[in-house]
Amino acid sequence: EKEMYTFTPGSDTITLRPEGTAGVVRAYLQHNFHKNPSLTKFWYGGPMFRRERPQKGRQRQFHQVGVEAIGSTDPLLDAEVIKSAYDYYQALGIGGVTIKLNSIGCQAPDCRPAYREVLRKAIQPELSNLCKNCQSRFERNILRILDCKNPKCQEIRGQFPRSDAHLCRECKTHHAVVCEALTASGIEFIQDPYIVRGLDYYTRTVFEFSHSALGAQDAIGAGGRYDGLIAELGGPPTPAVGFAIGIERVLIVMEALDCCACQSPLQIFAVAVEETCRQAMMGLLSRLRSLGFSADMDFEGRSMKAQMKKANRLGAAVVLILGPDELSAGEVTVKDMREDGEQRRVALGEIEAVVKTFLKAG
Repeated sequence: EKEMYTFTPGSDTITLRPEGTAGVVRAYLQHNFHKNPSLTKFWYGGPMFRRERPQKGRQRQFHQVGVEAIGSTDPLLDAEVIKSAYDYYQALGIGGVTIKLNSIGCQAPDCRPAYREVLRKAIQPELSNLCKNCQSRFERNILRILDCKNPKCQEIRGQFPRSDAHLCRECKTHHAVVCEALTASGIEFIQDPYIVRGLDYYTRTVFEFSHSALGAQDAIGAGGRYDGLIAELGGPPTPAVGFAIGIERVLIVMEALDCCACQSPLQIFAVAVEETCRQAMMGLLSRLRSLGFSADMDFEGRSMKAQMKKANRLGAAVVLILGPDELSAGEVTVKDMREDGEQRRVALGEIEAVVKTFLKAG
C-alpha cells in the first residue's frame, strides 16, 4: 500500500522510509526506553519517500513532522496529541482546519475482529460494484475499503455498518473520554466513521486533519493510537499515540490562504542615512540581535526614503536612524512606526531600554 522504494545494491536490501513512526519505535527499543516504562514523548522531522503518482499535495519525496507519545493508555493523551497538532496549524495562521475523529476499536474478540466479519458479510454482495483496489483490499485489509476515495465506492459505503456501532465497552468508554476532553479544550471535531488508517497496528482513536484548499487530496495531517506496533517490532506490549503532518501540504494551504504567520513580526529596522554610517549601524544591528530582538537593515544601497518605505512594508515596529550627526554624538534616533508614534534621539548605551519601552507601548 505504501508503494515503497526498495533497492538491492549487492547482497543488501535498502528501503527508503515511507513514514516516521516505525523509526521512532525502533529507536525507542534500541535505546532501551522500554526497560524503564513510563510516558515518553518524541518528535521527528525529515524527508519521506513513496513511489506514488505525483499530483497536487502528493510528491514522491516529501517532508513530515510528527510526534509520538509512548507508554500510556490514557484517552486524555489522545486528546492532547490531537490538540498539539491543532495548535500547530493555529500558530501558522491556518484557519478552516477540519478534525475528523473515529474509533476503530481493539483486537478483543467482541470488538474489531467481530466488526470485520460483520463488514465482510455486508460488503460481499456489493463487491463486484467496487473498484479493483477495493476488491483487492477485501482480502488484504477490509477496513481500507471504507476510506476509498473513488466516488462510486464512497456512494456504496453509506450502506455498510459503522465501526463506532461495533465497539466493545472499553473502547466506547475510551472514545467518549477523548471526545469530552477535546470539547473541554474548545476543539471542534466531527465524527467520521470512514477514518480508519491503513495499518493493522492502529487501535481505538484515529483522526485526520483536512483543509478544502487542497482539493481532493485534502489531508494535511493524520494520526492515531497504535498500541500494537511496539510488540510487533519485538518489544513488550506498549501503548502509544501520535500524528504526522505533511509539510508540503501545509505550505500549499498557507499559500492559498496567504498566510505569513510563520514569520515572526519584525521588531526593528535600522536605517543608515549615509554610507559612512553603515558600518556603525551593522555593529548596532548585531548587538540588538544578540539581545534577542528581531532586527534587519538595508543591504541594497537604497536612499533613506526608500529604506523607510521598506521598514513600513516589512511591518517594523521601531526604526532606528543613524546619520552623521547621531554618529558623532554617540546617539541614534528611535522612531515608533505606529500612527502618531514618538521619535527621539537617545544615547547608544540606552538603546535597549528605549526600544523595549517603545515595543511595550505597542
